[in-house]
Amino acid sequence: MDIVIEAVTEDPEVKTAFYESVKDLLPPKTILVSNSSTLLPSRFAPHTGRPERFCNLHFANTIWRCNTAEIMGHAQTDPEVFDQVVEFAKQLNMIPLPLRKEQPGYILNSVLVPWLAAGEALWVNGVADPQTIDLTWKVGLGCPFGPFEHIDVIGLDTVYAINQMKPDAKVEGSTIYRLNQLLKEKIDRGKTGVNAGIGFYDYRNN
Repeated sequence: MDIVIEAVTEDPEVKTAFYESVKDLLPPKTILVSNSSTLLPSRFAPHTGRPERFCNLHFANTIWRCNTAEIMGHAQTDPEVFDQVVEFAKQLNMIPLPLRKEQPGYILNSVLVPWLAAGEALWVNGVADPQTIDLTWKVGLGCPFGPFEHIDVIGLDTVYAINQMKPDAKVEGSTIYRLNQLLKEKIDRGKTGVNAGIGFYDYRNN
């Protein structure tokens, strides 16, 4: 099987430009998949030059430990291609999680994002600092990490980019608007998360 995985930033314009740039370079037999964590394949299918051979294949963060692979097609995805991508995920020793219809946030992020949003709102509204929020979650529920530790893994820049696509992102005073202001301050100081060695937590001495 000939497959290309797109994993550029969660910016619709950047992804569209990528598809437009490669659609005439790939052999007709090539399956094209997106590793997007939030964006629907139907949004980009017309730009791929091969809508029937295009779907999403989303890997979770820390795939060496959380080896899930969500496979989501769109109305024009060839069912045989969909099945081939499921099989490809198995060959990578991933656990394939096929979605039977398009869903913003897929399965994982449909559950994860509200959890992160609740933690973010507590911070933005001055209820508690990120470390206290994380500690509450970890001790109270026996979980290994809290929402802000998870944001560090995702990357503050990725979270910021996703938030910018939300309707309230331009509404001054909204929770998302204020959250992105706080995230932008940290991003501008190079505190983008685990990938930079520092985010809400400092990983440089680990």
